[in-house]
Amino acid sequence: MTDHERDRPTVHALLADGTTVCIRSVRPGDHEQLRGFYEEMSTENLRLRFFAASRRSADLAADRAAAPARPGYRALLAETQGRVIGLAEYETGDDPHTAEMSIAVADGLHHRGVGTLLVEHLVSAARADDVTTFTADALSENYEVLRLFTDLGLRAARRFEGPEVRCTIALAEDDTYLSAVEARGRAADVASLEPLLRPDVVAVVGAGRRPGSVGRALLHHLHAGGFTRRLFAVNPHVSSILGVPSYPSVGALPKVPDLAVLAIPPDALPATAEECGKAGVRALLVVTAGLDSDQAEALMAACRTYGMRLVGPNCLGISNTDPRLRLDATFAASHPRPGTAGVAVQSGGVGIALLDGLSRLGIGVSSFASLGDKYDVSGNDMLQWWESDGRSDLALLHLESFGNPRAFARTARRVTRRMPVLTVDAGRTEAGRRAAASHTAAAATPTVTRQTLFAQAGITATGSVGELLETAALLHSQPLPAGTRVAIVTNAGGAGVLAADACAEAGLSLPAPTPELIDDLLALLPEGAAVGNPVDATAAVTEDQLRDCVDRLLRYPGIDAVLVALVPTAVAVATGDDLVRALTDGPGRRERPVAVVRLEQDLPVKLLPTPEGGAIPSYAEPVAVARALAHAARRTAWLNRPAGTIPELTEVDTARAHTVAETYLAAHPDGGWLDPRTCAELLACYGIPQLPWAWAETEDDAVIAAERLRGADGRVVMKAQWPGLVHKSEQHAVHLDLQGDAQVRAGFRDFETRFAGLMTGVVVQPLASRGTELFAGVTQDEVFGPLVLFGLGGTATEVLADYAARLAPLTDHDVHDLITAPRCAPLLLGAHGSRPADLEGLEQLLLRLSRMAGELPQLAEADFNPVLATPAAVTVLDARVRLLPRRAQDPYLRRLR
Repeated sequence: MTDHERDRPTVHALLADGTTVCIRSVRPGDHEQLRGFYEEMSTENLRLRFFAASRRSADLAADRAAAPARPGYRALLAETQGRVIGLAEYETGDDPHTAEMSIAVADGLHHRGVGTLLVEHLVSAARADDVTTFTADALSENYEVLRLFTDLGLRAARRFEGPEVRCTIALAEDDTYLSAVEARGRAADVASLEPLLRPDVVAVVGAGRRPGSVGRALLHHLHAGGFTRRLFAVNPHVSSILGVPSYPSVGALPKVPDLAVLAIPPDALPATAEECGKAGVRALLVVTAGLDSDQAEALMAACRTYGMRLVGPNCLGISNTDPRLRLDATFAASHPRPGTAGVAVQSGGVGIALLDGLSRLGIGVSSFASLGDKYDVSGNDMLQWWESDGRSDLALLHLESFGNPRAFARTARRVTRRMPVLTVDAGRTEAGRRAAASHTAAAATPTVTRQTLFAQAGITATGSVGELLETAALLHSQPLPAGTRVAIVTNAGGAGVLAADACAEAGLSLPAPTPELIDDLLALLPEGAAVGNPVDATAAVTEDQLRDCVDRLLRYPGIDAVLVALVPTAVAVATGDDLVRALTDGPGRRERPVAVVRLEQDLPVKLLPTPEGGAIPSYAEPVAVARALAHAARRTAWLNRPAGTIPELTEVDTARAHTVAETYLAAHPDGGWLDPRTCAELLACYGIPQLPWAWAETEDDAVIAAERLRGADGRVVMKAQWPGLVHKSEQHAVHLDLQGDAQVRAGFRDFETRFAGLMTGVVVQPLASRGTELFAGVTQDEVFGPLVLFGLGGTATEVLADYAARLAPLTDHDVHDLITAPRCAPLLLGAHGSRPADLEGLEQLLLRLSRMAGELPQLAEADFNPVLATPAAVTVLDARVRLLPRRAQDPYLRRLR
């Protein structure tokens, strides 16, 4: 292999204490650095590494690591500011799937996760090289390295051989390993955010004397907000701004800032960021907008070189309302109200709307980050912060783009089991996507991809900021409903009708009351009340009667939530009854949710306080409360659903599949659609069932193939083929129901005439039996990874768009969702007394398609259409696969953006 083929991309990652290191492949030019790395090691460290305190062994190790690239050997180093602090390497022997590995860490840097991080990256590299097992020798007294191997999360075995221990580590990735990597990454991530969100010293660079400047506004907010720690300004022209001491430069400050807030022109950013890094600043908040590519690159280079986390640029700022800190580094109009909702946005305008809305509702904010152009700190970082901050119980996101969706989804799945995670589904239209500059997938809309991510991760996705706040109000103040069954109570029939329509349209159900419940409610309510669902309590209902009615409904086991639709009436005014008070002055926090609709309400949503310190959400529109209840019910269903597993598959030949893909791309460097024979060979590697077929390049070959393949009825299908042909039906390149040699010859000659100069041959297949025509496919998105689609097939696929989608790898639950979600699902499950399709065969097809997409990064698209489903079998009748020259990406490898 060449140096380029062996070289892995340089990445930056976080150590256990939150500091940043660079991880990269060793190159020949690193020889002197590596010699220095070993020369600085203590005698004891050398002895543990080489089993003897030998400087000669260290020299040989440096020579080996920095030698030109060679097959079977790989070395990765960790460095910070140009200094090598760790080295990990492996080398295969006679067995290319087993490699001997070793690890070395510089003196004084143990217990910071350098070795573990290097080994994680070495494991990822080894998997890409088809290495399945590491072996390593260590002295039995080398407890640190032995613990490193044990704590990796991989299956490890030890064998003692005198004073040495032989360790064998299986590199197969499973959930145990991913969870261990995730836990280490979470701890490192949170540690790295401490200087940003809990700084002891803050400096505002660019705070001027002129009122109205952004820098001055930021300094004013920090000072007026009562920041409890040290605050400085950096301005060479004054000694004090707004009562805050000012210094001419970052280097002149009496204490090194944890956080530097930069509100300076773009051309000054690179030098200032460099100055901050050299001074020891740990985090930057950059509100400046309009950076060009060179300025952006220089800013990021400074952050990575000196290990500074970065929020922005082009952002509103950050806030932490902890009363022990009171950090408000934003230029919003007012300070956010302290509370329990974590908020992260990319748009400053959306951020202001959410801060105002949460403050008005009384929910308040625990911490806030306007991520802006999101060069570094992301929504994934903030989720992990809120998970561990001890204050947040609600997470609100507005993200226009994703850096690593699969890592984000894994984090969100964990966090959303502890607290609701809500988002605005931004960029649902083409205009919205252009505005957000988000990535678009090849074979499915970005909307489908993004919504699939949210659904699988358990994220509550809303359509607007207003809907986000409406849903947050319910989730914050009320228990989750057990299901979708809602009882409506109203004092005006028209309001009840509106509420009933809204609930039905939101997917909620309105069960009819039982005779016993009807009798109980009639005994409670005034004469003339209509006890159905909705319950029309009439305008004469009193405060006490309404309270008793709601309490009785909440005790009824056939109801999951109660919606009370109220309008002001003269009757209530005359009697002095306050129907809202009937709900807020009732018993404490109820076991089932209660929500109110007041059509005259001035604000879309309010939280009505209760004497016990709780609240009842009140909405101006029935549609809003119905949407919120539906979101809450979906959250309940997601929480109650066990985590899925990825089933084991037999008859899968991954190595052969890689060979097929590599062989094709060697002959077609730019990639392309596979010819039928290569496509069939690839599908066979994953045990995907295909209808028998034969390739024919001449009329006589087609007749012979038809004779061999035609079934009992003697009919065959013929499909023309040429490079790049995608939609055969649209090109009229398919002949169905050919009988006898004469029709086969006529069909072939027709193709030859119409597609002269294009056609390279034909595919001949037996005419398939009757069944349900389905579609199964994959698109490999460079951002989101492989997306598996399934739905109604045949020529109606694109017209009806009846399909569902899930991100790979598919679990058993994902496969069930794919099969049952499309509108055509009843055809598969046995509608109208018909026999169900081979559901197990469908599950296997989708799992194998997912496996193929996950193992072959070169797979850009796969389109199985039609897939024939009968009660006896599931068979792919036509398959198209497109490969591109892509390298595998490990989505769970710890690295910064």
